[in-house]
Amino acid sequence: MLDTMQQMEVFPTTVDLKRVDLSINMRRFYRMSVQPDLFGGACLVREWGRIGFRGQMMIEFHDDEGKAVTALMKLHASKKQRGYRAAVAQN
Repeated sequence: MLDTMQQMEVFPTTVDLKRVDLSINMRRFYRMSVQPDLFGGACLVREWGRIGFRGQMMIEFHDDEGKAVTALMKLHASKKQRGYRAAVAQN
């Protein structure tokens, strides 16, 4: 039995995706995370580029964490439609 209660995460705050198609030399990553800002809101941090390179980053500001998570889920759905899949963590 656990001595302390743990809250399970219902909505993801971090998503790592990749899209690899060797026939056309495509190796891309897309990373999204929701992070608090200094003013009580939340930011959706998006990073993308070619696997093995630094890539680009964009920060979207939202009024609260719920709106940022909603934006993350919409982007995740659109990226899945474009062929991105969940990245497997390597140890």
